[in-house]
Amino acid sequence: MATYIPRDFYGGAIKGLTPQNWVDASDVREVPSHQEVFLSSTTLTSEITEINQRVTDSETASLDAAIPNLASLGLDADAKAALYHVHDLCDEDDKLGIVTAPTRVSLGRFPAGTVGYRGVVRMTAPKGGRRTRTTTGTGVGIGGAMAGSSAEGGLTSTVTLWYLVVRLVEQETDLVVFVNVPREEFEKAGDLRGLESEEQLAEGLITELVERLEVVDWDLFC
Repeated sequence: MATYIPRDFYGGAIKGLTPQNWVDASDVREVPSHQEVFLSSTTLTSEITEINQRVTDSETASLDAAIPNLASLGLDADAKAALYHVHDLCDEDDKLGIVTAPTRVSLGRFPAGTVGYRGVVRMTAPKGGRRTRTTTGTGVGIGGAMAGSSAEGGLTSTVTLWYLVVRLVEQETDLVVFVNVPREEFEKAGDLRGLESEEQLAEGLITELVERLEVVDWDLFC
């Protein structure tokens, strides 16, 4: 069973969690000031926490055309905002598939009424066609690395991404956590059990963050 340990993010202004023995990426490379990035010491899985500008309803209007069948899900504005942050990771030729639609959660350590959403997506990109754009600006692609999907002949790369989005109205901020699991290292080894274990770790991390993610210094957003 995975063990998650407390971590101080943004100089202690936010209390979060990472899996045990994960490495702070800022110890080995530059990380943008609005992000906290932690990397598995044994796989390509990563956790990225971001402080982003709050997404507006007008910005999410473009999602209906960008994500097939999105309208059929009947999502509210906050759920669409959560997906907007995920879709923003995609390049033009990437495909975004919704594994679990954004679901509203009750946040354990935020003021009553704070809106949070969690969900799961799968992002597929053509190999060799992805621009050098990264989620972290540190040379780490989506999920820490892009991974090949044997199901599509090794011509594409696939990452499964778990996310949690906390919408902070007064701070005009969206606090976002991505947990990214590239698939190739497990698929190449035929290690489906290892892939399942890694996905359970990601799912469990988001579940724990729903209960334990906490802002302790709200001046961070001033």
